[in-house]
Amino acid sequence: MTDEPALRADARRNRERILAAAEEVFLERGAAVSLDDVAKRAGVGIGTLYRRFPTREALLAAAYSARFLKFAAASRRRAEKSDPMSALRAYLQELVQHTNVYRGLAASLGAVLQVGTPGCLATSAEGARILQLAQTAGMVRADITFDDIVCVATAISLATQQNGSSKSQIAHLVDVFVHGIDNSKAAR
Repeated sequence: MTDEPALRADARRNRERILAAAEEVFLERGAAVSLDDVAKRAGVGIGTLYRRFPTREALLAAAYSARFLKFAAASRRRAEKSDPMSALRAYLQELVQHTNVYRGLAASLGAVLQVGTPGCLATSAEGARILQLAQTAGMVRADITFDDIVCVATAISLATQQNGSSKSQIAHLVDVFVHGIDNSKAAR
């Protein structure tokens, strides 16, 4: 988060060690791993971890922030070359794929995106922007919200993380959703 005061050198080192350890442990064992295990891997006490990251979601968001920043930037570049519905479809597919990097992250996706790290803010803003473009173009129903997109990403992520689904399975499930929000298909 950019509005945090500058950290003392030792506090900054502890934060960096916690984030590095979290990345390792989340990749190895998933997002539901004990935060005590993260603290032990980082070589800090659990109190030090909780001072920096008061919730699991805060730690997940911080550990994943750089990935979310890259995801949002790539989505923006891709959207410039696509129609709004294609951009929304690609955003949703990529969000699901990113969510599945840490096994179990999907269960906390909505809360993680609300933490306020630069990556979470960028990812949410980009999703809302693409959704608004699709709605303005008349391609998506007006009653669809970004929270709906996050709920669907969560559901698809939960469904696909269990069996290690392929990109084609994720794309198929995204298409099922996209056909449901397509404004031309709405009941009249």
